[in-house]
Amino acid sequence: MRIPLIPLQDELKAYERLGRKEKVKKTKSTFQDIGMSYMLSKSSRIANALIRSGSLKFGMFKLKSGFVSPYYIDLTWLLSSPQDFKCIVDTVVEEINDVLSSRRVDKLASIELKGALLIPSIANKLKLPCLVVRKEEKGYGIASRIVGGEAKKGDHVLFFDDVVSTAKSKLEGIRPLEELGAKVEMILVVIDREQGGKETLEKLGYQFRALTTISELVNTLLQSKKITQEQADTILDYTKGIRAQ
Repeated sequence: MRIPLIPLQDELKAYERLGRKEKVKKTKSTFQDIGMSYMLSKSSRIANALIRSGSLKFGMFKLKSGFVSPYYIDLTWLLSSPQDFKCIVDTVVEEINDVLSSRRVDKLASIELKGALLIPSIANKLKLPCLVVRKEEKGYGIASRIVGGEAKKGDHVLFFDDVVSTAKSKLEGIRPLEELGAKVEMILVVIDREQGGKETLEKLGYQFRALTTISELVNTLLQSKKITQEQADTILDYTKGIRAQ
């Protein structure tokens, strides 16, 4: 008895269908993972991204403010972790979309270095222009402190950065924009280190938003057993001590 052979064309179609099924399974799995990620709170998403990417570091670090801190948040490490970079960018975009529902924003701006690494991707998703404020003017090329475009009189600018401590660097970044007539009414950061920056900015009349605070991050990481009790206590005690000053 002859066994009927499947014509080559039909065989290829069969493999193609099988491939499509596997692709669909993989796609469903990917969307389930994304869905689970977005079911988490903003604080949990950010905490997981910081730990996975190595952006949260423990040790003794001198900050620009002069404080010596037992931890450091370095979002440049997101550049080596595309999944976590996307997570942070998407969470910021989600927050800014909420701002846009009730407020006019013409442009986004940030100051070099860390906020400036994120702002182009954020602006691209929101279809908004963005500017980067240099810490100082260059002595060659385009010397202006503002690059990427122009800050014009009447522009409504949302200022973004990675973290806030005392708010000194935020004010340094905002000043050149305001000197050109731009209106900076809101400041958004990923993490509030709870060192008085929020209160300083609000006293000066700026609206302030942080996606999360260092206390929320630490408690989230402790609950998920991604840091030790000792690490958590060190950061929380440091934060309480700063507040008491």
